[in-house]
Amino acid sequence: MLLAVIALVAGLALLVWSADRFVEGAACTARYFGMSPLLIGMVVVGFGTSAPEMVVSAIAALQGNPGIALGNAYGSNITNIALILGVTALISPIAVHSLVLRKELPILTAISGLAAWQIYDGSISRMEAFILLAVFGALMAWTVFQGTRAKSDQLGTDMEKELESDTMPLNRALIWLAIGLLLLIASSRLLVWGAVEIAHGFGVSDLIIGLTVVAVGTSLPEFASSVIAARKGEHDIALGNILGSNLFNTLAVVGIAGTISPMSPISFGPEIFSRDIMVMLAVTVSLFVFGYGFRGPGRINRYEGAALLAVYVAYTAYLASTAFMS
Repeated sequence: MLLAVIALVAGLALLVWSADRFVEGAACTARYFGMSPLLIGMVVVGFGTSAPEMVVSAIAALQGNPGIALGNAYGSNITNIALILGVTALISPIAVHSLVLRKELPILTAISGLAAWQIYDGSISRMEAFILLAVFGALMAWTVFQGTRAKSDQLGTDMEKELESDTMPLNRALIWLAIGLLLLIASSRLLVWGAVEIAHGFGVSDLIIGLTVVAVGTSLPEFASSVIAARKGEHDIALGNILGSNLFNTLAVVGIAGTISPMSPISFGPEIFSRDIMVMLAVTVSLFVFGYGFRGPGRINRYEGAALLAVYVAYTAYLASTAFMS
């Protein structure tokens, strides 16, 4: 058991570090090959920050642990909103612009509804996984198209400044890219092994471990970037980072796990729908209520941040109680 705990902690630490190196190397490499700062920010960095969830779920699916694969994806979504946005709002209330309410949040809510519809019958087939990837591809293409049409874009400007302040030779960027990718895979395998061993040791399901420890660990890059953005007053980045990550988790992470899993369809218990997906939908819809701004500009204030954090604590406590009672 001690070895499994060490493997889990070491895997999480190495996962976060390697994801950062991977994003840095990929962004600089893309810059050298002529990709625009806007596309680097939208595609390269967007994929990179969600790389931990993607690689962990993919390896878990390949090894026949669908509980960790799905728990990591849906648990990360709950963690991102209830824990990360909750803590971020406590640090600095998050402004919610009307465009987010009209565009990003409705899309995320619709995608969450699609996920609920797919898993209602207790399984995800390979065809359903391909549908998730197709929707993800279409959304990415549309987002890139809209971004390139805009005359000026804050993300592109911010990315340009970041790339100029963090220059490195091409050979070093390629080395960091390769090292980051290799360590992402190695640390994910270590993390999944440790998580499975701990689950078996305590007699709890892989799903519970995926929803809690693994989900929090793979969400650490989003946690760090959102808190830093909030302290700088960059509310668009803090909120956009979370919404984008949840879209990626629901579509790409689950889609990849479903397509490469040796088991098809992936089967699971009814609690994923009745408990986890319902909580995920509830906290997603709550952002509409918090961000609408009935008495002024929309924002997630400190009281609402505390409410989100309380939901996460209650949800995690419930998971713990059911895990050890069963």
